[in-house]
Amino acid sequence: MASTNSVAFLFPGQGSQYVGMGKELCEHYSVAAQAFQEAEQTLGLALKQLCFYGPEAELQLTENTQPAILAVSVAALRVLQAETGVQPSYVAGHSLGEYSALVCVGALSFSDALKIVRERGRLMQAAVPSGKGAMAVILGLDMAAVSSICKQAQDGEVVAPANYNGGGQVVIAGSKTAVGRAMLLAKSEGAKRVVELPVSAPFHCPLMKPAADGLKRILNDVTIHPFTVGVIGNVNAEVNLDPAAIKLLLSEQAMRPVRWEESIHRLENLGVSRMLEVGPGRVLKGLVKRISPKIAVDAFEAPQDLARLRNDIR
Repeated sequence: MASTNSVAFLFPGQGSQYVGMGKELCEHYSVAAQAFQEAEQTLGLALKQLCFYGPEAELQLTENTQPAILAVSVAALRVLQAETGVQPSYVAGHSLGEYSALVCVGALSFSDALKIVRERGRLMQAAVPSGKGAMAVILGLDMAAVSSICKQAQDGEVVAPANYNGGGQVVIAGSKTAVGRAMLLAKSEGAKRVVELPVSAPFHCPLMKPAADGLKRILNDVTIHPFTVGVIGNVNAEVNLDPAAIKLLLSEQAMRPVRWEESIHRLENLGVSRMLEVGPGRVLKGLVKRISPKIAVDAFEAPQDLARLRNDIR
């Protein structure tokens, strides 16, 4: 397997949450339990109850989902590093996961990241009236084809690519009627599958400008610390080591597409031969397998993953 000097840590975003996430980590490792305690003290939110037992409807609320995934990801990161000592050469996160990545490299404190993503969830939810926005996943068409379909479907409204996830998967977002038109066009253009997503707002499209503006205001008061591990930004799929660039990248990220496929190729071109998803679920592991099958990719979210990882990461 790859040596640790070519490992990238990947952090999941919204959609990876599930009731029960983080529970086993907290039962087995005090560093994980401590992460949850810090999160609860910071937010005044019963995150352990929410993550471990639900109810699912509460966990799915964007303003709860975002800090919950961040807390589980940081808990998993702390266990992974305490138990294996592995350090990443680069980090990347999908949407919300970019905040976990920034905590990992020390650019954001855990408490600041928790406060930001709690507000980020509220801002994104409030940016578009309920029922007025939509997102859909289009399978089997490339980035250029989906971009063209969105332009044809706009008709004075907003619909645009939101996630370039790779492997022929592009997510679009915008006003509900324009997304509906784009879905029909995609089917007529030969998409293998077109599915509307069960989301509460149209993330990563121009309709999120109010959220981006709100994030700018929140980030003004946040300290970004120097860091030495490169972070691949969602907005540009480039390596960033500049603390001064972080605030703009994070505010822009709310209303611009997540360039995930390009981010994985960027890591590959940098010589990364192993990637490890840290946090709940296996979504990113699946995407990496589709984007670049020759990359060794694994995931860590529970105690039973450790024995395998100890053997694989040398």
